[in-house]
Amino acid sequence: MRNNFPTNPLLALFFSILLFMAAGCTKTEDGKPHAAAGKPTIVSLAPSLTEMIFAIGAGNQLVGRTTACDWPAAVAKVPVVGSFGRPSLEVLAAIHPDMVVDVDLADEEMGKKISALGIQQESITCKSPDDIPAALRKLGKLTGHTREADSLANSISEGLALFKNMAAHQKNKKSVYLEIWNDPFWTGGKGSYTSALIACAGGRNIGDVVEKEYFEISQEWVIEKSPEVIACMYMAKESSAADNVMNRPGWSSIAALQHHQVYDRLDNNLFLRPGPRVLEGIARLRRMIYPNDRATP
Repeated sequence: MRNNFPTNPLLALFFSILLFMAAGCTKTEDGKPHAAAGKPTIVSLAPSLTEMIFAIGAGNQLVGRTTACDWPAAVAKVPVVGSFGRPSLEVLAAIHPDMVVDVDLADEEMGKKISALGIQQESITCKSPDDIPAALRKLGKLTGHTREADSLANSISEGLALFKNMAAHQKNKKSVYLEIWNDPFWTGGKGSYTSALIACAGGRNIGDVVEKEYFEISQEWVIEKSPEVIACMYMAKESSAADNVMNRPGWSSIAALQHHQVYDRLDNNLFLRPGPRVLEGIARLRRMIYPNDRATP
């Protein structure tokens, strides 16, 4: 019998992770999540953590989310308790989950107020792709899904190692400019998650010359750096963001424009949100940077 499983190690990892994540989103016949049997109920205050919770099979324990939590589709059935890092204490008191997880609370005193309600509060921060496996393992312990979390964390660690190995052997690494916003112009610096993602994809982030996570820049600065690849992390209101970049006065000398490597209409969550789909984000970024590289899944 012919074996149709992908022979490319990265493709094989993606295939196994997709199967794992699909299995984690179990539902009843009416499309609603199964009830959590004897496991803690959770409120997530960050979309990245919400994705992880579903990915390890704990989505049925989620009883509250933020307005920014939009993936997977099953999350739409979960009640909203507030915005990113800013929950309504009244709603939390009414739901009274066993636990609230966050990455960064808008109010430093919010954590104390949540604890005062008798609710366990846990902060899980991801600054780089390398932090994702540890975050998954912590969520696994907190939710009672240690085996599932460990399995997914191991797969992601293995995938990151493969990408890093490809990046280490990449000759003539292309310079990359991620335009996070265009009014004003913003990009990621050396300490940003996006910079780490570019490095894993085998590129060089032009923002690495600045020791900040994210910072405002001028058009003149981008023109001077002349990046070889430009990716727009936003949607233009009336026309294509990539077309707008291609037609900017004074930008025609930039390498990315000369070689038509300007991209838009991207799923920004894959590039800006640390989560279980990190390998998919790196793969897509690498295909943008090196479109002719057959080794990229």
